Amino acid sequence: MARELHIDVTSPAQGPALRRAAVLADGVLSDLYIDRVERPTLAGAVIRGRVTRIVAGMNAAFVDIGTGRDGLLPAADVRVPQGSGPQGGGKRASKDRPAARPPGPIGTALRAGQTIIVQVKADPVGAKGALLSMDVALPGRFLVHTPLAAGIQVSKRLGQGASAAAERARLTTVVRDAVPVSSQGWAGGWIVRAAAAGVPADWLAQEAEALAMDWRGVARAGDGPPVTLLAAPHAGIRALMEQTGQPVSAILVDDRAAAGQDLYAELRRWCDDRAADLLPLLKRVPTGLPLFDGGDLDGAIATLLRPRVPLRGAAAGSLVIERTEALTVIDVNGGEKGDPLAVNLAAVPEIARQLRLRNVGGIVVVDFINLSRPPDRERLILALTGAVADDPGNTQVYGMSRLGLVEMTRQRRGPSLLDLVAADAPAPGVLSDDDDAVM
Repeated sequence: MARELHIDVTSPAQGPALRRAAVLADGVLSDLYIDRVERPTLAGAVIRGRVTRIVAGMNAAFVDIGTGRDGLLPAADVRVPQGSGPQGGGKRASKDRPAARPPGPIGTALRAGQTIIVQVKADPVGAKGALLSMDVALPGRFLVHTPLAAGIQVSKRLGQGASAAAERARLTTVVRDAVPVSSQGWAGGWIVRAAAAGVPADWLAQEAEALAMDWRGVARAGDGPPVTLLAAPHAGIRALMEQTGQPVSAILVDDRAAAGQDLYAELRRWCDDRAADLLPLLKRVPTGLPLFDGGDLDGAIATLLRPRVPLRGAAAGSLVIERTEALTVIDVNGGEKGDPLAVNLAAVPEIARQLRLRNVGGIVVVDFINLSRPPDRERLILALTGAVADDPGNTQVYGMSRLGLVEMTRQRRGPSLLDLVAADAPAPGVLSDDDDAVM
């Protein structure tokens, strides 16, 4: 299967300026990453924040992260150096030793006015501020660096059996030898992604050094006002991190509408620092037809804003996708003579694709065509579970209810596609006229 990445920046004259990265598998749009240029995502950013208040009833803290709206830090995401007591009196926690959740209430670990390092787990939504964590995780293509943890873990997605066990042992040894150690003898924690299977040791070493340097820059930050220490990766870089663990044949960049920003040069620097194997694939498209016009990618993206999705293949049918305040509902419709199981199974890969492309997050309920036989229901659930297994956004399938509804959840990964492309969509964390909740 031939896979290409197409990355561009749209012109503000066409609506909100967007950074876009599309993944094409055999010419079909399979994954999509989009950011607004004027208000990029915060998810993944590492920030020096300041605790503004502790709310004992919520067992959480509000933290000023310099965006005009405090973020929320739950107690479960607080980390303090092991063996240390309450942080206060100007005493700074070491950023070069393992950390753990505090054993008591959040007030025993944090105090108002304290400077802490946090990472944004989720963008602000409506009246809610950003969701924060002190358990920093720096992702790469093959590795995830967890600087406040210890040890090396290998993804369970690598599989089972003798060959998988041998590869798991190889990767553990390679990463142990590759990861840089601080002057205090501390290497932090490392998670080896399934995409690292078969990857040469020098690729892993290059990425490990780059991630460790990212953390060194954060760890050197002293006290001071809230400031972003490590910006969140934008759409193009997220696509490189999440999509190039599998083979790609080309990475094409169109930055003619970037308004002075050299997107191609930025992506080239990123590859040079941590993914040198991608440099031969990275190409700036020549003048002529805009990149996303080729193959009508713009048209394919436009169809994602419509509720009805026709099913391809022999099984006639369609999906209807509707978003509500609380959840997203997907209705599977069959053709006049369609076999219910065949239509449902044909809908499964398209449902997984639409969840990724539309960036659906939160609760999802799927109303499949009714199946009377329990074995058919089990087959359908297994097929859906397998279809979402490789989704970069963690997706869980919880089974079928008595009414025949399949319940799912998908990790929120920033605003949905509809919110991003709507010209009048409010900025993350900005209250609309309909919002009356107070955080």
